[in-house]
Amino acid sequence: MALTPEQRQALRKRCTLIVPGFDVPDAAGEFRRLADWCVQQGIDHDVYGKGALVEGFERKVADLLGKPAAVFMPSGVMAQLVAVRLWTEAARLPRFGMHPTSHLAHHEEQAFAALMHLHGVPVGDRLRPMTAADLEAIAQPLACAIVELPIREAGGQLPSWDELEALKAAARARGVVLHMDGARLWESAAFYEKGYAEIAAGFGSVYVSLYKGIGAFAGAMLAGDEPFIAQARLWRSRMGGTLYHVSPMVAAAAMRFDERLALMPALYQRALAFAWELRRHAWLRVNPQVPQSNLLHLHFDAPADAVMQARDALAEEAGCWLFDTVRPVDVPGRSVTEIYVGDRLLALEDARIGALFERLESFLG
Repeated sequence: MALTPEQRQALRKRCTLIVPGFDVPDAAGEFRRLADWCVQQGIDHDVYGKGALVEGFERKVADLLGKPAAVFMPSGVMAQLVAVRLWTEAARLPRFGMHPTSHLAHHEEQAFAALMHLHGVPVGDRLRPMTAADLEAIAQPLACAIVELPIREAGGQLPSWDELEALKAAARARGVVLHMDGARLWESAAFYEKGYAEIAAGFGSVYVSLYKGIGAFAGAMLAGDEPFIAQARLWRSRMGGTLYHVSPMVAAAAMRFDERLALMPALYQRALAFAWELRRHAWLRVNPQVPQSNLLHLHFDAPADAVMQARDALAEEAGCWLFDTVRPVDVPGRSVTEIYVGDRLLALEDARIGALFERLESFLG
């Protein structure tokens, strides 16, 4: 019998080996670590975003991205809604382009239409990154286009460097501003072997997450030129995002920021080796076959419910949690899961991984 979501969460907590993601303390441990860090750094609360911690971290992220300014946002949803609002307002054109799998299209309850009265146009193919040819194929004018780096729903795929540069050139030629959905930009630099500022060059604005990859409680940054960010602060206030204290979220990001960025190249190399081990098992399919970030999708020739029950059985037997959510795909009887390669996998040998997946296969019958 399948476990309930609550039972699965409890089972995961009992496991002594968890494969995906980062090894982080529980809530109480996290609060203690953050309190100690704040004492060491002499951190004081901000007031409505004003204060050394928040303003200094905004400056740090802006410099890293090669942009004149940045502003903290309590969520990526708010950051990107603000960005498309500003670019469409500047162009006096309520229409923007986005990848078919964009977060704005699938995870925000059509907020861009309901709140901003904007029209989002799908650009490109859902199974691969957006290209210059995709942008050029759109007949209607666009105020801006959102480019996700990497594309989560396609297994963390990235365009090649030449493809990315060609997309930037095509946007310039057409007069379309590019906004980067950089929720996982931190995971992209190892593939390109470029700095974040070089990747972000040519984008009018950039959103980056502070909890995906970095590990903060929540929050994001929106970067661009100074007039853009000044207007973004205004819209943040209008949308209820200028909170009395944001220091807990910002401190949680600042505490881990440098160490997590420094770890990204090692995580990418581990993802390459991890994918190679998975490809040795004929019943598994990795997308992309050669990862372009430390994120990949693993496809099963089995229904989602069956795979989750097999994962649960392995967790009960071996105390190992191989992956999280499994969902159906377009082909009936098949399913997929997403695996984020964090520091937990750095100390796990491929032979152990292989043995665990072989045992998983045996539970599937």
